[in-house]
Amino acid sequence: MIPVEPQFLEVGAAVDRRRIAYRFRPATGSGRPGVVWLGGFKSDMDSTKALALDAFCAREGRACLRFDYSGHGISGGDFEAGTIGRWLEESLAVVRALTVGPYVFVGSSMGGWIALLAARALAGETERLGGFVLIAPAIDFTEALLWPRLPEAARAAILRDGRYEHPSAYSSAPYVYTRALIEDGRKHLLLGGIVRSHAPVRILQGMKDPDVPYEHALTLVEHMPMDPVTLTLIRDGDHRLSREEDIRLLIEAVEGMGEG
Repeated sequence: MIPVEPQFLEVGAAVDRRRIAYRFRPATGSGRPGVVWLGGFKSDMDSTKALALDAFCAREGRACLRFDYSGHGISGGDFEAGTIGRWLEESLAVVRALTVGPYVFVGSSMGGWIALLAARALAGETERLGGFVLIAPAIDFTEALLWPRLPEAARAAILRDGRYEHPSAYSSAPYVYTRALIEDGRKHLLLGGIVRSHAPVRILQGMKDPDVPYEHALTLVEHMPMDPVTLTLIRDGDHRLSREEDIRLLIEAVEGMGEG
């Protein structure tokens, strides 16, 4: 497989301008939808699942688009300036600049939330929407999953100091949660009404996920009565779902888009 070198897209204006890194593998004539990878909070486009998808697309001749949000991976920008709205803006800019025709949007954790926000923004451009594969989708995570779990002292620090450092189970460096992230997240909540994808959705959810409980995926399904949704619960699955057997399920879910 020939590796794909990173390229860069400028997003935003003036002092808000940031350099977004992406890797785009063009299609080689398969005729099947391409894949867009939307990573999670503090993840990047070279994660295990993202690389597995790129290898799958290379074998199948499908286009594959991966990128890093600002403050993530090799993109520019300050991570602590990041918000759901800011990362959504970058996602839409990259998708609109580089994709033509239908793509399967694969969103992992926070990327699942951004994927469905992108679906809402692209409702007038449904030719881009070939389907969605959501891995432990952390829909509304800042409000539904993060804020209620933070101890009172952490919430007070966010309101007083604008930031709070929390030990991460996935990195030696702590996660930083900012007041801007929490407050902006409240502008992008989806679970208060009907959620539209305008395309088929397949959800992969571990039942031993400590970060996004499987009940949260059930709640999302309940809010999507207008689009075809399939939920696969993985009894021994964790949050990452990066084991070989999990990767196989992911690839099968992407392959199944557009069939039947």
